[in-house]
Amino acid sequence: MDKVLLIINDAPYGTEKAYNALRMAITLQKEHTDNVEVKIFLLADAVFCAIPNQTTPNGYYNIERMLKSIVKHGGEVKSCGGCSEARGIDKIQFIEGVQLSNMKEFAQWTIECDKVLSF
Repeated sequence: MDKVLLIINDAPYGTEKAYNALRMAITLQKEHTDNVEVKIFLLADAVFCAIPNQTTPNGYYNIERMLKSIVKHGGEVKSCGGCSEARGIDKIQFIEGVQLSNMKEFAQWTIECDKVLSF
């Protein structure tokens, strides 16, 4: 089984980097169900992707729904603890399935994964 790590660096809204990374993750899970394991690491302002109950306008993509779908289909999502702490969100409840992590685990995922994509 191939392991794919997607690194997201930008905030959930304002650019489409988080959206495109999550679209890629969802597509990998859908098209390669039996042979791809998806891991997502949220860095810098991307840690804001992990905040639940953000309101988006009708017709606009919703990062929370996308992350929940990825987790539901076996993907792992981690948020950088240092980045979360620096932004004052390390003590809040994240979207179900998103876990607070650290650079040691991020480094381990990078070594373990066959492919690493950065958005």
